Amino acid sequence: MEYVYAALILNESGEEINEENLTTVLEAAGVDVEQSRVKALVAALEDVDIDEAVEDAAAVPAAGAAAGGAAAAAADDDDEEEVEEEEAEEEDDDDDDDDAAGEGLGQLFG
Repeated sequence: MEYVYAALILNESGEEINEENLTTVLEAAGVDVEQSRVKALVAALEDVDIDEAVEDAAAVPAAGAAAGGAAAAAADDDDEEEVEEEEAEEEDDDDDDDDAAGEGLGQLFG
């Protein structure tokens, strides 16, 4: 991942993404540089518009978050109804327990 980050740093600073610049950034970050990975990344990014790729990548999660947010809100409503039903059932159970407990104490003390 650090190789991609180094390429993003170079892109953001307006520097050319080549083997020498990528190696320099990685070494400055204290990474043990594997030249084969550097060469592969430079070759993979040769025909890529990084700014456009970043914009596209940022748009996908935003759209997914909007759709996911609506689904989560609907799920929260369902969860609230279930919780209310469970609380009502627990209150009914508690009332029965209190009655039984009261009867037991009454028998102990006459």
